[in-house]
Amino acid sequence: MKLTVVAATGGIGRLVLDQALAAGHDITVLVRNPDRLTPEQRASDRIRVVTADLSAPDPAALERAVDGADAVLSGLGARSNAEAGVAERGTRALVRAMRSTGTRRIVVVSAAPIGTVPSPRRPAPPRHDPGDGFLMRHLLGPAVKTALRTHYADLARMEDELRDSGLDWTVVRPPRLTDKPPTGSYRTAYGRNVRGGWSIPRGDVAHHMLSLLDDPRTVHETVAVAR
Repeated sequence: MKLTVVAATGGIGRLVLDQALAAGHDITVLVRNPDRLTPEQRASDRIRVVTADLSAPDPAALERAVDGADAVLSGLGARSNAEAGVAERGTRALVRAMRSTGTRRIVVVSAAPIGTVPSPRRPAPPRHDPGDGFLMRHLLGPAVKTALRTHYADLARMEDELRDSGLDWTVVRPPRLTDKPPTGSYRTAYGRNVRGGWSIPRGDVAHHMLSLLDDPRTVHETVAVAR
């Protein structure tokens, strides 16, 4: 397949890129700083690099990045409070570029708590996710959402952009991400969180995102993934 990987030097994006290369795909990477790619990646004849800063998107660059792609995979997200808003703005710009070029399939990573975070399109979401147990509902969940409220509000608005896009989108919602080696063994749930799913290696999230590309059941779905 011809894939576009957005934020391909980030925590999940770099693993999506590595796994997509290993699977034999041809890839366009959309990155802010190409120097963060490895020398092997920059030398690969199956990687095309497009440079763009998604905090201030260049429409022409984004159209070059997604034109002709069978699918777009995005690991876009703020790494600090100063970057808050990049997921919403960048995804809105990606949606416009995909509409303009006729590219339809997009898989993005969000976060497990987002189903209960208010947004302009969902101002009154459920108070609790049906997949969460007692500890997550009443102790851990509220504490995490308070600590990361700016990041989560950005991801919630990003999901709104996709719901309104008319594209064939899938949102992947993992819990706490780790840098442990990927296992290839994880649980998933549609429209709710995975019960007792506390964490997952980033490599397993990348694996799951790639596995969804050809699965029509996941179009217009939020899919939780956890160990």
